[in-house]
Amino acid sequence: MKQNIHIMARGDVVSADMSNRIFIKNKRLKESSKKWLRRHLTDPYVARAKEEGYRSRAAYKLLEINEKFNILGKNNLVIDLGAAPGGWSQVASIMCGKVIAVDLLDMDPIDNVTFIRGNFLDGSTIIHLQDKLEGKAPTIILSDMAPSTCGIRKVDHIRIMNLIEEVFEFAKTFLAEDGTMVAKVFQGGTEPPLLRELQKHFSKIHHFKPRSSRKESSEMYLVAVGFQRK
Repeated sequence: MKQNIHIMARGDVVSADMSNRIFIKNKRLKESSKKWLRRHLTDPYVARAKEEGYRSRAAYKLLEINEKFNILGKNNLVIDLGAAPGGWSQVASIMCGKVIAVDLLDMDPIDNVTFIRGNFLDGSTIIHLQDKLEGKAPTIILSDMAPSTCGIRKVDHIRIMNLIEEVFEFAKTFLAEDGTMVAKVFQGGTEPPLLRELQKHFSKIHHFKPRSSRKESSEMYLVAVGFQRK
């Protein structure tokens, strides 16, 4: 026997039976979209984020990273790249001092967070960012960004490595001495040539997969601490 639970998701009515199995009542949706909806609606971290007032389930990934490596502190100045919808910025704003969030998409305001809409690689965005930094260097650079995937593992891996390289180049320009960089990678970790470059500038490099990262996801996080500008 089915029991309607009246959830609206992407304009679709979703129902569940007594075993909490999810049924998507829209034949126009692709099976991949239905799978995403089922996973999202049954995800305990999605429900927990709503209950605890976080923008997204991603907040728990940063909380776990901090629990493991103790990188967030009240005197930190943080830049959050690819910040929208704001899960990481929200956590950083609570645990740190000032946060500057950058994204191509709009983001609703968060207390103690300055938002810049733009591509962090564009000159106009960098000028705007420098103005907001007021001559100070960020002690933490965060990036939960991921490129669009095509499903071809090698191609997707190259894309994420290119993105990490861009974040690393950004960090070499802006990050304070002894600062920390956190960036998303895919399982398999960082390519050896890039890892060697990172090791030249950071005292310690870690790869970490939070519990809140879905088991079927290949994502993990690069945590690089002790930055030295050379």
